[in-house]
Amino acid sequence: MECERLQKLIKNWYIQVQDESMAPARMVEFMRNHVADCLICMADPVVEAEVKRITEVVLPPSKIPKAVRKEEGIDDDDEDDEETTDSDEVEEDEEEDEEEEDEEDIDPDLDDDEV
Repeated sequence: MECERLQKLIKNWYIQVQDESMAPARMVEFMRNHVADCLICMADPVVEAEVKRITEVVLPPSKIPKAVRKEEGIDDDDEDDEETTDSDEVEEDEEEDEEEEDEEDIDPDLDDDEV
């Protein structure tokens, strides 16, 4: 990257992202806006690849726009490395059953204020 201003801005934005005072998607938006408006960045053939690389570092795959994920071949399943097992599904079903039982136990005719 030849644009020193963009380099400084990216460092500043990245620190803000790490401090959680800026959303990663906002940083990506700011980078793209700068590249679109800056004459130095427009003339730099490497800047687009650098912005893409930084975007991949900053944004988790689930936050990359769906159209971009399809273009780049990023699967939604890549973010979930853990496989769900049958026991996980059984536990979820049991929790749902317990919630339903709790709802069924409520009798609308009962009034707790009556003694």
